[in-house]
Amino acid sequence: MAEQVQIKAETVKDLRERTGAGFMDCKRALEETGGDFDRAIALLRERGLAAAQKKAGREAREGQVASYIHPGGRVGVLIEVNCETDFVARTDEFQKLVRDLAMQVAGLAPLYATVESIPADVLEAKRAELLADEALQKKPEHIRGQIVDGQLKKWYTQVVLTEQPFRDTDITVGQLLIDAIAKIGENIRVRRFARYQLGEEL
Repeated sequence: MAEQVQIKAETVKDLRERTGAGFMDCKRALEETGGDFDRAIALLRERGLAAAQKKAGREAREGQVASYIHPGGRVGVLIEVNCETDFVARTDEFQKLVRDLAMQVAGLAPLYATVESIPADVLEAKRAELLADEALQKKPEHIRGQIVDGQLKKWYTQVVLTEQPFRDTDITVGQLLIDAIAKIGENIRVRRFARYQLGEEL
């Protein structure tokens, strides 16, 4: 039988702080990966994704509408984030998540909450624009579709909240939500938001 790796309490604590997962979940992940910190993070993320997928179909009608005004008063955001119960909506953890999401919208100015919320006509127009690009026309026809799909994914990171990198981290906002769902135990979704910038469209 393989010798069990001794897992230090500090390592488990570090993993908890990085992922927000429970103590025993972190300990188990470290044991299963032979103490490999990065693989343990990946394993916890996979499990979080599985937990989030199970909860994705559940109704989320509670939550919070919050506002964020960036210092200087030139950018403001109104955002609605839903969860399943009023109890969770009142927790510090959920309220911090909502504030982080509002700050993300203020800073990176996404246009849509999710890829699914992009109107079909907008998506088709963007695809047509990419297909019409002169540089693309010079590529072999059989790979043009793949190139356009890659360019669309890159575009999503600019215009879709859940596809954007979360401030100063190596995860997306979508992953942040999945981690929060796994940690909090309820379905959570960004329903809508509005961003105002002083003097825009005048």
